[in-house]
Amino acid sequence: MFLAVLSVAGALAYAAAAAWAHQRPRTWRLVLVLAWCLHLAALVVDIAGIGSPSGFDGHAARFGFAPSLSMTLWLVLGVYLIESRFLPLPAAQRLLSLLGVAVMLVAWAFPGEYRPQAGSPLAPLHWAMGLASYGLCGVAVMHAVMLNRAERQMRSQKGQGAPAFGTPLLRLERLTFQFVGAGVVVLSLALLLGWAFTPQWRWDHKTLFAVLGWIVLTGLLTGRRVFGWRGRKATRWLYFGAGLLLLSYAGSRFVLEVVLQRAH
Repeated sequence: MFLAVLSVAGALAYAAAAAWAHQRPRTWRLVLVLAWCLHLAALVVDIAGIGSPSGFDGHAARFGFAPSLSMTLWLVLGVYLIESRFLPLPAAQRLLSLLGVAVMLVAWAFPGEYRPQAGSPLAPLHWAMGLASYGLCGVAVMHAVMLNRAERQMRSQKGQGAPAFGTPLLRLERLTFQFVGAGVVVLSLALLLGWAFTPQWRWDHKTLFAVLGWIVLTGLLTGRRVFGWRGRKATRWLYFGAGLLLLSYAGSRFVLEVVLQRAH
């Protein structure tokens, strides 16, 4: 019941933010902050299982593909809310608000399954760092999408004066790769923690996709530093690496929970 109320309220707030994007900037920001807070409350209720008979008793936590996607977008939105105070990023307003509606409803429909208590005290840190790397790479993808859009706009307006977008290309590009670098560092630590301290570590689909994503993103940073990769070539590498990371947990859990309908 708690989750349903918070999910519907958060989805409605995100929908209102999408409707007011580009029209009422101050109202849009206030509504988006409200939606972000409701989103956080829904995540806490969902993962802790508050209101469920077996939840919030210290013996189990609930998680799955939909809460992981929801938490990733919540992290992306948090970074966006802070960053947009100092750097205008109008192109992402409506898209992020609509994505908020989607993940709130999906997480409500698929709230995840209860997990036994972690075998290692560092396992929760491993999970948290893995999700943080999801969020950082998600922010990098958001900037890359805006970078590609700005480049297309610049080419289409070539010879017609200055382009209309508000964020300098070089600044967007620098921010994109700063977030990629941060995501790779956090992902590296998550993988090391999982390998060293998690008793359940094994080479399954989740681990394989995570390592492949790490290789692709590390290759992107190396290629940029050594060969000067930029533009569409660099963003393709980023999209591919981020896609592999998305498959590593959310993708594998989606197949187990929804396609195969298996808990583990």
